[in-house]
Amino acid sequence: MNRRRLMKLVATVAALPAVKAQAPLPGAPQRVSREMIVAALGVMGLTFKDAEIDMLLPTVNRTLGSYEGVRKLAVPLGTAPAISFSPLVPGFRLPKGPVYRAPKAPGIVKFKQADELAFLSAVQLGALLRSKKITSTALTKMYLERLKMYAPKLNCVITLTEDLALEQAKAADASLRRGKVLSPLHGVPYGAKDLFDTKGILTTWGAQPYQNRIPDADATVIERLRAAGAVLVAKLSMGALAQGGLWFGGMTKTPWNYDVTSSGSSAGSGSATAAGLVGFSIGTETLGSIVSPSTRCGVAGVRPTFGRVPKTGAMALAWTMDKIGPICRSVADCAEVLRVLNGPDGKDLTAIAAPMNWDARRQLKGMKVGYLAAEMERLNEKTKPLYDAAFAVLRKAGVKLEPISLPDFPVSSIRYVLDAEAAAAFDDLTRGEGQLDTLSGQAPGDWPNQFRASRFIPAVEYIRAQQARTLYMAKFEEFMRGWDAFVSTPQSASLTATNLTGNPQVVVPCGFVDGLPAGLLFTGRLFDESAPMRLALAYEQATDWHTLRPTLQS
Repeated sequence: MNRRRLMKLVATVAALPAVKAQAPLPGAPQRVSREMIVAALGVMGLTFKDAEIDMLLPTVNRTLGSYEGVRKLAVPLGTAPAISFSPLVPGFRLPKGPVYRAPKAPGIVKFKQADELAFLSAVQLGALLRSKKITSTALTKMYLERLKMYAPKLNCVITLTEDLALEQAKAADASLRRGKVLSPLHGVPYGAKDLFDTKGILTTWGAQPYQNRIPDADATVIERLRAAGAVLVAKLSMGALAQGGLWFGGMTKTPWNYDVTSSGSSAGSGSATAAGLVGFSIGTETLGSIVSPSTRCGVAGVRPTFGRVPKTGAMALAWTMDKIGPICRSVADCAEVLRVLNGPDGKDLTAIAAPMNWDARRQLKGMKVGYLAAEMERLNEKTKPLYDAAFAVLRKAGVKLEPISLPDFPVSSIRYVLDAEAAAAFDDLTRGEGQLDTLSGQAPGDWPNQFRASRFIPAVEYIRAQQARTLYMAKFEEFMRGWDAFVSTPQSASLTATNLTGNPQVVVPCGFVDGLPAGLLFTGRLFDESAPMRLALAYEQATDWHTLRPTLQS
């Protein structure tokens, strides 16, 4: 935490009235009764003797005062708890580097109208800008027009940042004219999921209670993209409080089928990128929110290792699971964006200083690559041929695939750590009179019910689940030491597993099932996004799924 933020937090706490935990007066009725204790013990699967319950009742009632004292504190949104998570396990060594070898530079595309460039990759757009074949201003205006034309039907934009975009594009053009290139993304327009703070610009988290929220500072990733010369054209839709594709403006759609959600929660990021409304986008993932919309929209997505990208200024959902990553039209784009975002910022204490390696020219022969054999055998008659064909492409490219299975562990039994952390993140919202009722989703699986239900997760059970998570992390790390990466479907059990361990995953389109894109998922070692990206690139270069374009409605 930097000094300015620390002093602000100290001032906030100093202004609070002193709060003391009040013990119940002698003879006063106890708010927590014997019957309530017995019922709670039933939820926890415990049975205590009558004498033991009599002994603990006064302690439980006294502790209520402490709870109430903490609740009266005005805890700023996004304040991280005084514990931090690291994906590193004993014996793990960070990779050496950085080693950065991008693919062969793209050729300069010929065009007559700017809108012919809408579906180019970000690295192709950057090459055009550096060669002065087009200006950032012209490119930005083109994307702004496409956003105005197509975004309403897709419902993928919350706020258009037109004035800022044109200002940033003008600055990029001036810099590029002088020959000062800040990065391969210099002058390229992009969109950001609407949970990244943008100074003076609405950042709504897709949720009704925060529709008018305007932060006073930029998130770290926004700062870094600005420093790289990228141009922010839109704050893109997200499922309310990072769940699904439903936000206060409705459901975000995939451009491949306007009757189907783009999935979530990085719903707008996937949709806008696939529709050619931005050059690239930024999303987040806690339990599938980059992989899922990238799959549904037919684009490339990278969920990096936990701790690679600092989360300062991004809405917190689950402090030990949230990750930030790129959603793009090519693997090479993802690598360039991740290079810009990588590294600690001195504010997010969970960010880890690790080299960003990317070797796009690494020989595939000799790489140790597995595939989840049992999961592939369970595929239905529609999807199995598609993945058989995808595996055949990889083998033809020189990848030797060996059957593997994930370490045996009840991973799904500990995923409630997400629910507990999310409920804590939005505890004030749950306690606010009727505030949860304003959220769009009110089904049993939506946040309002989840937040309420998660109040019944005991602290001891949460901590024990984190202990079990530590055991699984060690087990998974030992398993991954035998492999550079492994391949699966995006519906794989590895999605939950790796969101808990912090390992990176990369997804690319690999065909269609019932008219909707399907994805091929690559999982890598901690802080080694390079290996799964290299395999994804090999598949991408051998196929044309990533070049297909949806038919858009205006």
